[in-house]
Amino acid sequence: MPSPDRSLWRKLRWLPATAFVVALCVLRWGGDLLIANDPQPAHVDAAVVLQGSIAAEKARLAGAIHLLQQGVADRILLSVPKESYWGQSIPPVARAYLERNYGSEVAARVDFCETGEAVNSTAQEAQALNACLREHHWQSIVVVTSNYHTRRAGIIWRRTTAQDASLHVAMEGVADPEFRQPWWRQRQSAKVFVMEAAKLGWTVLGGS
Repeated sequence: MPSPDRSLWRKLRWLPATAFVVALCVLRWGGDLLIANDPQPAHVDAAVVLQGSIAAEKARLAGAIHLLQQGVADRILLSVPKESYWGQSIPPVARAYLERNYGSEVAARVDFCETGEAVNSTAQEAQALNACLREHHWQSIVVVTSNYHTRRAGIIWRRTTAQDASLHVAMEGVADPEFRQPWWRQRQSAKVFVMEAAKLGWTVLGGS
């Protein structure tokens, strides 16, 4: 009979190879795990733009405006903090930006939902925006966010709106300049992947 030490060695010798294969799979398909591709709806009441970094916010806003111009969305709901770091109200600044870059006709079809200082997560933002959605009585929305954020945001949004059977939620991901594939070739993309993968794992386990 083989000794216990030899049997244990035979089992353990496969660990490096297994770890290597897993690492290759993460490098090849890891970024795709973060992305959820919902079919684009034919029509929704509004496109909801989530907050992000400056680069992400511009990409998400452009994606929502594209849906507006295509006739997919009737209006845009833009999530913004109540004020900037220097106490400046955000909606007037955002309105001026929209008019300057997209024209007054597009700007007139954008509504703002102001979130408080306590909102610092996707779950808290979804709860704050859900209150704004109820005020508008919309029944269908598409949530526009960065592509790497779509799977986690989709889970959170469907949890948040689960009790509202009249509201249909779809996700729309846009290319984010801070997350490029393959993600492991750029420092910023790798940083985004690690953070988002950890958050996704926490969300799947029931965290918010």
